[in-house]
Amino acid sequence: MSFSLPSFAKINWTLRVLGKRDDGFHELFTVFQTVSLCDVIYFAESEKLELTCEDAAIPTDGRNLIVQAARALQRVAGLNKGAFIHVEKRIPSPGGLGGGSSNAAVALIGLMQLWDITVGERELNEIALELGSDVPFFLQGGTAIGTGRGEVIETIDDREVGAMLIVTPDVNVSTREAFAGLDAATLTNVDLNRILPVCRKDADGLDPLHSVLTNDFERSVFSAYPEIGRVKKTLIDLGAITAAMSGSGASVFALFDKKETRQAAEKALDHEIDLAKVCRINHLA
Repeated sequence: MSFSLPSFAKINWTLRVLGKRDDGFHELFTVFQTVSLCDVIYFAESEKLELTCEDAAIPTDGRNLIVQAARALQRVAGLNKGAFIHVEKRIPSPGGLGGGSSNAAVALIGLMQLWDITVGERELNEIALELGSDVPFFLQGGTAIGTGRGEVIETIDDREVGAMLIVTPDVNVSTREAFAGLDAATLTNVDLNRILPVCRKDADGLDPLHSVLTNDFERSVFSAYPEIGRVKKTLIDLGAITAAMSGSGASVFALFDKKETRQAAEKALDHEIDLAKVCRINHLA
């Protein structure tokens, strides 16, 4: 048996860091959105567990979330089957687009099919959360609110948008440093109960083409990596209706009113030498 599955990237329509929790993590409120940009993951039967990727920057040992997902699934299912897994990498990494988390979720789905096993939804989500806070979202994709550390997922209606570009500057943003740069205050239950309804109301009325897209990481990340802020400004100057950083960076997504404007912006960006990648998004996923 062999087959392939897409592993979609995500952006954050909005990302609010509400404060520090008692457990040391940060309380988040975000609206996730999967987009057409994707890696492709190939699965085939094998006696041993093996991961390959032509991108030399991507580890293929136990550091990779795909390998960690496979081992977690073996443990939970009580089996020792192998698999040959190959990743065709298209999502810039790192970049705030959730490529690693998406790969982990798709690995769980693909390996359950390859190994012909069934894991309950609750247990599968527990495995996903062990792998990373974003991984539970990628088990379903689409448009969803994420709360807690981002792992409490609530599906909401898809949003209508036009042409989109995702631009990734050639910089490596540390998520840990991005959180440290926020200097977020300690969050009480009273604060949380006051702030969450406001965030949810904003999410319900979210119109990406006309709403203010807020990412609380932008201020600290742009300060540490001014080239990311320049990318956002450049996209607006090139005709984008709106633009925002995804996750903790470094990728910036921009929405355009028509494909012709996006095409002109994409052509203009060809002259930017400090860009790792420019990705055209044709539809949401």
